Amino acid sequence: MNAPSFAYVRARSLAEVFDLLERHGEKAKLLAGGQSLLAALNMRLSAPELLIDISRLSELSGIQVGNGTARIGALTTHTEIERSPDIARHLPLLAQAAPHIAHAAIRNVGTMGGSLALADPAAEWPACCVALDAQFVLAGKAGERRVAAREFFKGLYATALRPNEVLTRIEIPLPGANYRSAFVELAQRRGDYAIVGLAAVAKSARGVLSDLRLVFLGVGAAPVLARGAMAAMEGKRASADAIAAAAKALAQDLDPGPDLYSSAATKMQLARVLTGRALTALAA
Repeated sequence: MNAPSFAYVRARSLAEVFDLLERHGEKAKLLAGGQSLLAALNMRLSAPELLIDISRLSELSGIQVGNGTARIGALTTHTEIERSPDIARHLPLLAQAAPHIAHAAIRNVGTMGGSLALADPAAEWPACCVALDAQFVLAGKAGERRVAAREFFKGLYATALRPNEVLTRIEIPLPGANYRSAFVELAQRRGDYAIVGLAAVAKSARGVLSDLRLVFLGVGAAPVLARGAMAAMEGKRASADAIAAAAKALAQDLDPGPDLYSSAATKMQLARVLTGRALTALAA
């Protein structure tokens, strides 16, 4: 199947992007890495009248770390994050998650901002950003606004982005001392969409976990913060009994639906398994 006809503009500035979005509204689509959009076009799941190519806007790329915050441009590729020494040192959760994203050829072109704006419920970056308490900087003609990752994802492929806005960068507070992270995921094959995945962050002091954040992907229409499991584990050592209690508490957090490969019961069991793996890794 071929893509529908559309007009194409390569934007030279954000101001030009804002003008085009204002004129064309929801009939326009932004093209960054294009790894999801081009497939949607070819399958006729998306039929915009205009593609606005923002891939050459250098101000939307790059990683900067300073003053207690990591700032990642929306056009920064998955590979750049995977290979960044600053990310590995300050935000190891992102470095742990990056290799799970599709395959190397896609990671070389696909962008973090594109993944977040698409809001695929099986994607890795949304769950990681929720676990890391990230803030998203959204820009339009009226200026910038910040939206917390926990408030950004509204449902299946739905976000807080307005039709005339662009996600320009991701700002993540650097975890303090003794914070650990773990990213675990199960898929049919390496590089396939996750059946279930888990992004986990906690402060670990002599095996006791606090400020625990457990965020699942692949089990709902958006990233799921497992508050019940977090409460069951908060301030405790990762003993077999404590992990079992946290896994049991997932029943109040998750209500996964089936997919092409797994039943809802299978997904719940896999979520419990990943919870055990992640908590063990955080306490190690």
